[in-house]
Amino acid sequence: MKTAKLIYEGKEYELPVIEGTEGERAIDIRNLRKDTGLITLDPGYGNTGSCQSAITFIDGEKGILRYRGYPIEEVAVRARFTEVCYMLIYGGRPSDEQLQAFRQQMTMHTLLHEDMKKFYEGYPPGAHPMAIMAAMAASLSSFYPETEEELDRNIIRILAKIKTLAAFAYKKSIGQPFIYPRNDLSWPANFLRMMFAVPAEEYEVPPVLEEALNTLLILHADHEQNCSTSTMRMVGSSGANLFASLSSSICALWGPLHGGANQAVIEMLETIQARGGDHKKFLEQVRKGEDGVRLMGFGHRVYKNFDPRALLLKKAADRIFEELGINDPLLDLAKGLEEAALKEDYFVERKLYPNVDFYSGIIYRAMGIPTEMFTVMFALGRLPGWIAHWMEQRNDKSGRIHRPRQVYTGENQRTFEDRGTKKL
Repeated sequence: MKTAKLIYEGKEYELPVIEGTEGERAIDIRNLRKDTGLITLDPGYGNTGSCQSAITFIDGEKGILRYRGYPIEEVAVRARFTEVCYMLIYGGRPSDEQLQAFRQQMTMHTLLHEDMKKFYEGYPPGAHPMAIMAAMAASLSSFYPETEEELDRNIIRILAKIKTLAAFAYKKSIGQPFIYPRNDLSWPANFLRMMFAVPAEEYEVPPVLEEALNTLLILHADHEQNCSTSTMRMVGSSGANLFASLSSSICALWGPLHGGANQAVIEMLETIQARGGDHKKFLEQVRKGEDGVRLMGFGHRVYKNFDPRALLLKKAADRIFEELGINDPLLDLAKGLEEAALKEDYFVERKLYPNVDFYSGIIYRAMGIPTEMFTVMFALGRLPGWIAHWMEQRNDKSGRIHRPRQVYTGENQRTFEDRGTKKL
């Protein structure tokens, strides 16, 4: 085994080096504090591996994303979302028989317990859908207690019911009656129908939108140890049940620095439009670094070359615009901004290419999904990845509760003087 050498106060320590299947290397510091009295300091954990995982591989320099070893470029065009759910959670592609049984079970569990509808009645009309989603996910614990025998069924339940929870949250926010799921529709089509159908009127989901949503869900299904996934693992490490852990991940995703990125893209476009719609002037302001001017949806913290998901979504966006003949000035503005940025050396040299958030935002807009639902859409796709990581950690018998250390920078010991106010 390879080792790394640490020299501290004249003494040498050898630390094991672990190598992953794709050549990633990590220095194993599990015994560092015990052996040396030291800890590492890594704000944001950007250089710290919190686990070993066999779910997703990312190489940001090469633009690689793989689920269970399968390239995202192949999975996104050859699979349905339900198959990806099974693959991520249970470790490999299902057989035809397994997939059929899995889909049948998901169809059987799409309805919510009728008593849960009363919870929706208690929320004010303007409640944010993510607040409702987090609360409703946690409340499932009271309807479906966790036991070892019920675990697989609870996984099915949340995968099936999450779209119903989300669609009901949207209907509540606009004051419309709930639309119940239909067993004859696919996962994406069922959700879109519950979102946009109204009682006593027929609603047919356009196939191009059903296919686009299937792609979006797959592309968001997992992305390694991001903020919400790490939250899922951290909360789950305490022994918290599946539904409680999911609620915490939904809250983490709600943050504007994580799940709100595609919403920020639309808000940026709305700002440009309100200022006259001159996207070239906006890009010039970006180049000059003017205060308050940020190019949203371009570049990525992980991908230093290109985001492979963005290339797939660009094709989906073009297909939607062409087939549905959508005429939206904001979407035209987005296409103009994209074309201009890709031609300018300033952005190309800095590898500021459109990312998944840029295209997902404009596709959701084209679908008619309101901006406040964008993060909910992200949560729908990320659900199987969260569950997969929760299961992987749960099955790791060598795991331990997450308990990061800190470097204390506060006051030294001092006297708490008696002011005679103890009885007040």
